[in-house]
Amino acid sequence: MQLLFHRVELRLNHTFTIAHDSRDVQATLIVELRDGLLRGYGEATATRYYGITIDGMVAALERIRPQIEAADLTDPALFWSDMQPHLANNPFALCALDQAAWDLWAKRQGQPLYKLWNLDTSRSPITNYTIGLDTPGRMVEKMQEFPWPLYKIKLGWPESDVETVRTLRSHTDAVFRVDANCGWTASDAIAWSHQLAELGVEFIEQPLPADDWAGAKAVFDASALPIIADESCIVESDVDRCAGYFHGVNIKLTKCGGITPARRMITRARERGLRVMVGCMTESSVGISAIAQLLPLLDYADLDGSLLIANDPATGVTFDNGRIVYASDNGTGVRLTVNDNE
Repeated sequence: MQLLFHRVELRLNHTFTIAHDSRDVQATLIVELRDGLLRGYGEATATRYYGITIDGMVAALERIRPQIEAADLTDPALFWSDMQPHLANNPFALCALDQAAWDLWAKRQGQPLYKLWNLDTSRSPITNYTIGLDTPGRMVEKMQEFPWPLYKIKLGWPESDVETVRTLRSHTDAVFRVDANCGWTASDAIAWSHQLAELGVEFIEQPLPADDWAGAKAVFDASALPIIADESCIVESDVDRCAGYFHGVNIKLTKCGGITPARRMITRARERGLRVMVGCMTESSVGISAIAQLLPLLDYADLDGSLLIANDPATGVTFDNGRIVYASDNGTGVRLTVNDNE
């Protein structure tokens, strides 16, 4: 088994703005595990918010290249357990490696990954399409450029957030989700939840700073809408902590370290009565196709990363008005269309 890297600069269709960041280009690392004619792919993006760089991910994986390339990969979950102690400080790199391992393993079996897990895709949730934070007029334009049945609206300008949603609502009857990315106070979240419920909003994602547990409890008890944790739910141990403070959790594979821990987090969330969402970090079709293997296990999906970019370096899952259509290839269905190995 051979380890290879592909560094890609993803060009966004629009400047993407959230409460704490704005960008036009998203750097991403695609990890390849090659076994003869078979290739497994995984992906993780760089992010300033979590201090993750492409160079850092490559360096972390290079340090354990001998262990990676010597593994027999008979069980990706055991492979993850062997690699995790070496990559505990870089879950994004671990995620890309784990996705590649599951993809290669399933290709060796000659089956799509979700079929090897015996998952029924007939009732999978549709994915939202994200409208980044901008002036209301520009957000309306972005929405009209991409007609979709379900939008995730990025907020974070408290003085105008509700009015922004009201403006968007006047242009569509699509379902809305809103994501404040830690930008509100507890009192605002409680008050605005009632207005947002009247505007057809399905839930509010991470309204408060991640460490404001007292505020989260107050919002949980008084909100007119379900509250979904994102920044407050990073790793497996966070699922238990979120119970009683949130109605559900948004699991990001890059943050928790890949498919392997994400599956455990989904199981634990169900045990604690939490709703389950899996989101993305503006990955290409490599990462989105890996995440999509989990769809039948979810209540909500935020898998629009590849729809937000202009130069997707791969093929994989496609979209039909919010519904994810699996590729016919085995594994996660990914084929790389760039070739820039280091």
